[in-house]
Amino acid sequence: MNGETIVALATPPGRSGIGVIRISGPDALTLLRRLSGNPRLTPKRNKSFLLPILDPHEDFVLDETLTTYFSAPNSYTGEDTVEISCHGSPIILRSVIDNLLTLGARLAEPGEFTLWALANGKLNLSQAEAIRDLIDAQSVSAVRQSVRQLKGELSHRLQPIKDDLLNVIVALESALEFVEDDLPSVQSENIRSQLKEISERIDAIGATFSSGKLLREGIRVALIGRPNVGKSSLFNALLGEERAIVTEIAGTTRDQLHERLTIEDIPVSLFDTAGLRDTDDTVEKIGVERSKRAMVDADIVLVIVDGSTELTSEDTEIITSVAHLKHIVVVNKADLPSAGLSFGTSVEVKVSAKTGQGLGELKAALISGFSSPDLDSQNFLISDARHHDLLVRASSEIKDSLKLLEERTSEEIVLIGLHNSMRNLGQITGETTTEDMLSRIFSTFCIGK
Repeated sequence: MNGETIVALATPPGRSGIGVIRISGPDALTLLRRLSGNPRLTPKRNKSFLLPILDPHEDFVLDETLTTYFSAPNSYTGEDTVEISCHGSPIILRSVIDNLLTLGARLAEPGEFTLWALANGKLNLSQAEAIRDLIDAQSVSAVRQSVRQLKGELSHRLQPIKDDLLNVIVALESALEFVEDDLPSVQSENIRSQLKEISERIDAIGATFSSGKLLREGIRVALIGRPNVGKSSLFNALLGEERAIVTEIAGTTRDQLHERLTIEDIPVSLFDTAGLRDTDDTVEKIGVERSKRAMVDADIVLVIVDGSTELTSEDTEIITSVAHLKHIVVVNKADLPSAGLSFGTSVEVKVSAKTGQGLGELKAALISGFSSPDLDSQNFLISDARHHDLLVRASSEIKDSLKLLEERTSEEIVLIGLHNSMRNLGQITGETTTEDMLSRIFSTFCIGK
């Protein structure tokens, strides 16, 4: 912060009905007065009002805006903040921002407004991350989880755990004053019981990560197969739109296509890939290599075969190559006479990308192996890998300290792990997070937030 005033576009770039420019810092109101050409402008706090914005250098009206002024500390950032809602012309928005920069504002870094909110105690780190996750949410369930975290639910769940852990630390710290005596057996047993319970509570929260990660990141699905079996047609059918080019020419798809969809509130990242075959075409060869990498990186592979013809050696080779991966054999062209193909133990679904036959069954099969009771419950889920890692480390430190305590090791040594555990828990909400970690976290935010 350091007395600076920052500005950024708070809505997505491009042409739109409305574009919002956010200004925050000690000079926010001064800059607004200069933009409006009214040095006596005294807007009502937290009230939107009509305001013409001028070009201070050319002295003409750039736009008629709806502007809102939030005074410190009652704003999102905790600093004086102005939000200018302009007509969504990229030219207007760029001109307003450029004028603000020439008047002394600085262009905000990604997530800097939220970073200021964190620094001013308007929210903690896990709540700040929830804002990013809310913007990036790909399903209704992911939105609900992000909103719960934004309201501080993770912090509220961790606070009793930290309080109980602190009580144990205080008890052991007090025992250090009497180094000539061991802890009474009753007190020692009570501390061991408390530490075990605290570790179990941390583990229970961390155990929700697999479901939370699914809600946040979804499933990566790769469509593979030899050329002309209908991969791109199926890709389009699953999306419900003509996204991939479909022709009768083998090798039409030469590079990956990536689109997202949601199946029963589970995000799915769908990758259409180049047909797998030996080729001398340099461009197609690169596409084939990318297809193989997509296959390995996917959570589940859809192997597409043409159900109206006999299996080729290429089909058999592809099916064999995915035997160790989670996969479904999709028998396409079910609208044509069947060749009676059989695939042993592989999961098999018959579809017609042309008519839509079997698509519902395929979608159900896609997510069946990823469903979890947590997804259908009202449980709060850990969805951030950073949070999960810190929970695992916090629990591990307690378990190590518990083992040392059972071995009647000095309380001073036992306390090292407990203090480490407390620091790990504190990093989740930002109480003990380093400047470097904050920079890495906020670099993932969008500009203007």
